[in-house]
Amino acid sequence: MKYLNELKKARWLSSFLFLIALFLVTGMVNPDFLTYSNIVTSFNGSVVFTLLAIGIAFVIMTGEIDVSIGAVMGLTATIAGQIAKRNGSILEMLVFAVLIGMLVGAMNGIGVSFFHVPSLIFTLGINGALRGLIYVVSGGKTTENFAGAFTKIGNQVLFAEVTIYLAIIVVIIAVIHLLLTKTKKGKYFIAVGDNPNGATLVGISVMKTKMLAYIICGIFAGVAGVVFASKYGQVNIVAGTGYEMSAIAACVLGGISLSGGLGNILGAAFGAVIMSSVSRMLVFIHLPSNFNNTLTGVMLLIIVVADALVQRHAVESARRKRLLSRTAAFDAKVGGKK
Repeated sequence: MKYLNELKKARWLSSFLFLIALFLVTGMVNPDFLTYSNIVTSFNGSVVFTLLAIGIAFVIMTGEIDVSIGAVMGLTATIAGQIAKRNGSILEMLVFAVLIGMLVGAMNGIGVSFFHVPSLIFTLGINGALRGLIYVVSGGKTTENFAGAFTKIGNQVLFAEVTIYLAIIVVIIAVIHLLLTKTKKGKYFIAVGDNPNGATLVGISVMKTKMLAYIICGIFAGVAGVVFASKYGQVNIVAGTGYEMSAIAACVLGGISLSGGLGNILGAAFGAVIMSSVSRMLVFIHLPSNFNNTLTGVMLLIIVVADALVQRHAVESARRKRLLSRTAAFDAKVGGKK
């Protein structure tokens, strides 16, 4: 019973059920969708979005935002493609991706947590700078004509149609989930997002926690760029554009509050599968792919509005409970004097 009650309170459960509902509805319209192969393909195709969603989840849980992750992904994907063209190693690509992600994450963290610049404004500026850098690095051209082991591994099946990347992602999600829920420092991100002043009073450094969140976010965005280049075999100059919005929507859809302090990685992962599967579902229900951005935008609006309403209800409910408890205490005190 205890575990059942905890399961009911799990915010990620709603995104999991929503994912199942979407699959079932699509299957009702087109029964060909509900096959093992199609479902596994939907999960295999979500790895890039999942990496982005996991990274930005750390930032959102602290109550901030990062709209530069799409540009970070585009830059590291371009560099990975150029390294692949000269037959460089995957290890070299990952080193570049991690270093670039750490650098951009540190810059965002300093701007937001040290200089107290609004996170949306600062990361938007970083996004613009990185987009310009992508043009410089790529020469304004699509990075293509790279093949070999790098592109083969992107779609290499490990078992039962599950790709290597998906298997690694599942392991990463499990490890991060345990770290965030079972370790003391892992809970700092939620604590900072929930109550920064309270976190400071109990000895948690808000600045360091937000810095770490942005660095982790940058690293995951950088690695997502390498995975993107590996899976698709080419990188155009606008690669990653709009991905930040889908990653944010995935997190909120997965139960992570935009105001911080609520949510977990499992919800972000399920939300990423939903957001990445929209275009595939459109094909099976015979709607043009032009509806993809429209549906994604509508879903984002609905999710954000719903989250705002839930947060408002939670605040008002907590305020009502405090008022009732104070009134009861006052009545008890007055009654005792009589």
